[in-house]
Amino acid sequence: MTTEPPVRAQPWIPTLEEVAALAGVSSSTASRVINGSPRVSEQTIARVNAAIAKVGYVPNRAARSLARRSTQTIAMMIPERTAEFFADPYFAEVIQGAAMYASSTQFSLTLLIESEKDPEKTHQVLRRGNVDGALILSHHSASSSYRDLARTLPIVFGVRPPGELGDEIHIVDVDNAAAGALATQHLIERGCRRIATITGPLSTSAGRERLQGWRETITAAGLEPGAVEEGDYTPAGGAAAAQRLIESDAPFDAILVASAQMASGALPVLKEHGLRVPQDVAIVTIDNNVFSTSTSPQLTTVDLHTEEKGATMMATIVRLIKGEQIDVETLVPIDLIERESTAR
Repeated sequence: MTTEPPVRAQPWIPTLEEVAALAGVSSSTASRVINGSPRVSEQTIARVNAAIAKVGYVPNRAARSLARRSTQTIAMMIPERTAEFFADPYFAEVIQGAAMYASSTQFSLTLLIESEKDPEKTHQVLRRGNVDGALILSHHSASSSYRDLARTLPIVFGVRPPGELGDEIHIVDVDNAAAGALATQHLIERGCRRIATITGPLSTSAGRERLQGWRETITAAGLEPGAVEEGDYTPAGGAAAAQRLIESDAPFDAILVASAQMASGALPVLKEHGLRVPQDVAIVTIDNNVFSTSTSPQLTTVDLHTEEKGATMMATIVRLIKGEQIDVETLVPIDLIERESTAR
């Protein structure tokens, strides 16, 4: 059953939502018809086109660009503070993977860092039809503000945005709960029984999910969860969390540190307090980057294959631009790399 567009004062500009309501389809389906996607039945195409004609809807510039021509450009949008972006090797590794994959296609990759003072300004760049698609890469929920753009522009998220997923949302990420579980299981197999953790920011899905993997694995082994301190993915944050952990007087013989950056900051604090790694305290972290190999001892870590993640994000957006049907979520594999910090 179809409905008429809502009555409102003239003049009015028809919207995609009104076209969808009149055609009796979802906004994402109406958008696919406008963008020329082959993933829509002929009957649905006819209904949407009839609704467009009836209300006089004119697709926005971004939609026309997608339907009629290609810019051969894909944006990598970073909704992070500039200082955090340049300090975290995670972003460089994902971008490198995406750029390497892009070099094998007809597409170019352009990098956009969200304006801290005016995020809407960077949103407008994507709305103007200057790119064929966008990759959204962020640790934080700021990436969720791009959900609405996915109705008219192919978008791939590097982290699951909050809320229910529609068929227009596509994600490439790792299983962060599994990463926390894999790291914790390694400590248990090394004989550790009082395992503490320094988490990532619990405002991030990765921070919460790695904590979940740690807790569930300890409980499944019949152990009591150790102390929990929250960090911020930086060396300074790891050092502060390690100091709080020691001052809490909670016993621990191992620590799961949720990022290699934080672990690199925690190691000197442990040493200052006379705790040797791995003899007194075993350390496992997550992220296989320069922070896990430049420390003494070098850190056992869960490798998240971040370059592969970037390449997979790019491969996914290219397929979406071509109109292919793709699963809404793609997980990049992880594995454990053993180094000196757990060599007992």
